[in-house]
Amino acid sequence: MDKTKDKQKISIGILAHVDAGKTTLAEAILFVSGEIRKAGRVDHGDTFLDTHELERKRGITIFSKQAHFSLPHTDVTLIDTPGHADFASEAERTLSVLDYAILVISAVDGVQSHTLTLWSLLKRYGIPVFIFVNKTDISEKSRDKITEDLCAKLDHGCCNFTDISPEDVASCDEALMENYLEKGSLDIGLIKKAIRSRHIFPIRFGSALKQTGIGEFLEDLDSLIQVERGSSEDPLSARVYKITRDKTGQRLTHVKVEAGTLKVRNELNSEKITQIRFYSGEKFDTREEAGPGDICALTGLNDTFAGQHLGAEGPSLSPILSPVMAYRLVLPPGTDVHSTYTKLKVIEEEIPELSLLLLEDTNEIQAQIMGEIQIEILKNLISERLGLQVDFGVGTIIYRETVASVSEGVGHFEPLRHYAEVHLKIEPGDRGTGVQVSSEVSVDELDKNWQRLICTHVLERRHRGVLTGSVLTDVKITVIGGRAHPKHTEGGDFRQATYRAVRHGLMMNRSLLLEPWYDFMLEIPASRLGRAMNDITKMSGSVKTHEITGEKAVIFGRCPVSTMHGYALDVTAYTNGMGKLSVSSGGYDLCHNEEEVISSFNYKPEADLRNTADSVFCAHGSGFVVPWDQVTNYMHVEACLKNGMKSSKEILKPLEAPSKAPGTSREDGFSYSASARLDKDLAEIFNRTYGSKKTEEKPHDLFNPIASPPRTIADRVTVKERVKTEDYLLVDGYNIIFSWDELNELSKTDLHAARQKLTDILCNYQGFRQMTLILVFDAYKVEGGTERAEKYKNIHLIYTKEAETADRYIERTAVSLAKKYRVTVATSDATEQVIIWGAGATRMSARELKEEVERTEKEISDLLVKRNTPAGNALLDSLSPEVAEFIKNYRLKGE
Repeated sequence: MDKTKDKQKISIGILAHVDAGKTTLAEAILFVSGEIRKAGRVDHGDTFLDTHELERKRGITIFSKQAHFSLPHTDVTLIDTPGHADFASEAERTLSVLDYAILVISAVDGVQSHTLTLWSLLKRYGIPVFIFVNKTDISEKSRDKITEDLCAKLDHGCCNFTDISPEDVASCDEALMENYLEKGSLDIGLIKKAIRSRHIFPIRFGSALKQTGIGEFLEDLDSLIQVERGSSEDPLSARVYKITRDKTGQRLTHVKVEAGTLKVRNELNSEKITQIRFYSGEKFDTREEAGPGDICALTGLNDTFAGQHLGAEGPSLSPILSPVMAYRLVLPPGTDVHSTYTKLKVIEEEIPELSLLLLEDTNEIQAQIMGEIQIEILKNLISERLGLQVDFGVGTIIYRETVASVSEGVGHFEPLRHYAEVHLKIEPGDRGTGVQVSSEVSVDELDKNWQRLICTHVLERRHRGVLTGSVLTDVKITVIGGRAHPKHTEGGDFRQATYRAVRHGLMMNRSLLLEPWYDFMLEIPASRLGRAMNDITKMSGSVKTHEITGEKAVIFGRCPVSTMHGYALDVTAYTNGMGKLSVSSGGYDLCHNEEEVISSFNYKPEADLRNTADSVFCAHGSGFVVPWDQVTNYMHVEACLKNGMKSSKEILKPLEAPSKAPGTSREDGFSYSASARLDKDLAEIFNRTYGSKKTEEKPHDLFNPIASPPRTIADRVTVKERVKTEDYLLVDGYNIIFSWDELNELSKTDLHAARQKLTDILCNYQGFRQMTLILVFDAYKVEGGTERAEKYKNIHLIYTKEAETADRYIERTAVSLAKKYRVTVATSDATEQVIIWGAGATRMSARELKEEVERTEKEISDLLVKRNTPAGNALLDSLSPEVAEFIKNYRLKGE
């Protein structure tokens, strides 16, 4: 009989401030438990878990690793995490899969700055903790003194289990105390429960290097640990906590199974598991399945990400440790930025906090970094993986924004045949909570699926604040109202309405600028205490406590990263090398020089078209933009907050379009049209509101790609006296080719033929509709390629330059042209469509363009059938010269 089946499976993480002896303790545990034959040493570079060359070279843990060992009643997966603050995000990611944690404290240094950060994280994730006080062989402090210090700085539940006092243990938990008073002894079951509920934190003392106290510590783990989790018969519930690649480059998804069973060849999100690996150090063994409590690595999955749930979703917390500095990558001359960015995204999968960003305006790559040591590690990784010798520019502070009060944000999106309206309550959240979203709308008022979709859209992007354009954080966003149309609402409509509602709510609120802060511990000679205090005040920091022991002073406090960054060099200078500054992430708090920072950004929220607060309404079959400060005059669901959160169903307005477009004082107001031509009434309103354009035009409807239903040729094509059109149609060539079935099939065998066929189709279309048609094809992969423009018959062909995609060219051109002309863009690229909407241009999907082309061909055919009849000749005579000439040429060609 296999006795291991009766053992409980436990995952334990080992955490510490750097140099507390964490990896040495891991080696000692594995050796004493019999997992390894010899305990390695960090200074010898032969530890079992620090396997990467960079780790052995620097003598620190950089990547979390796991090992398995067995105790009489427990099978343990031990996860060794980085101790340096620069890699704290890596440590935090492992917390989501831990049952218990071991916190290592140096008896010499005591509780340090990063120790406090780790303690806060363990508390936030609700993880029970065993404390091992290391290096007691070289410390002069007594156990009582160390225990007292831990109780004061961590928690009063810290109990010395080396010299155990029943009274001290019982005093930490009410149930234990009652049991102890009644029976005069401690109940082991109640002690387990008290540890599990974080009322008691057992302390053991010893030396990992000399392996003293290790056996007793392992006995505590084996006898005082208990967990409750799902069974293998339950539905699958697993969590991804990191992504790595093995030495062959194969992608590994590391998961913790909480319930159910994972098996080889199981399908997860349309991907099949090809292998299940159980790692211990560098080595692994494969199994056919993994059950509750197992931590393993899966191969065959390419779309997973750290923090993802597989199967039934469990509780989740957003990580609170994030980089506070952004750096520009300096690439070697001649390096292709776009291809490098794509390759770097693979590294970002493994280090998500990098948050790589391609700055298209400057054609640069930006990365978010935790600290200087991480920069060195990244340089080595990029060199190792990509063969590139990169550098990093000067770091800049990463700011955040939040709100100071409660506001209601309204987003309305209603171009022709689209409809969605969203009302959101935006209010301050607690520091470090990120963006929290919920809904308070009845399903009778707005279907549950629409509510879920709104919540998803709130969380799917990083919303920009209105002070500096920095990312929004620490807010609660609640859905309090909304409306859909029974026929015309699509999922994308609620995305647009939600984005606009968030932005509108921020514009209606008072925003606050947040900056990153350090929690610091400063150790200096007591004689330099006055200098240090003065420096902290100058840096806008604050002191929590300070201690003076003999000739040594220790200061604990908080300080903005922007002012303390680089202060360690000053400390070394004014203490003659006797001082030491330790910092850890203190999260985000109010910016100490808000006005100065806001002024330096010079951010104009109303000019940020990608993050607009304006809404789109519809009148007379055309959409128009309503500026954010006038949206409440046009919204279809009345304000919910001013009505005491009254049910939105009770205060709905009739679903009617306003009789006229709004006025605005902005010079850059855009007209949004679901058709490319304004009818007469709307044109007059437009001219009154925004002023007439320089080129005098008469309202007409020559080019109307989305109008419904199509009118007759006589109605669509006006008389000879009409002025020439000012319409532009930009077409994303390859997007259309791959969206039209017949062209897509042709492209599989001859891409050039598919491109030529589309070009000819659009030439006929332009000849009849008479807009300026620009057909754009990607050439961004052509090395050394330059932008090329040519005239083909009656349309313009554009081939983009190297490293510029068609959608980037179209976006740039559409934004420029939309200021003077009516612009329509034909593409089915969702991101491009969002940008087009924000720029004031009209979008047309590939399907709509196909339908419009087919309508045009039918109208041409109808006209040609009537060509020799009196009615047909009269109709030809009424056409504009350009269209009439096109029809004549078309007729001659047909003959």
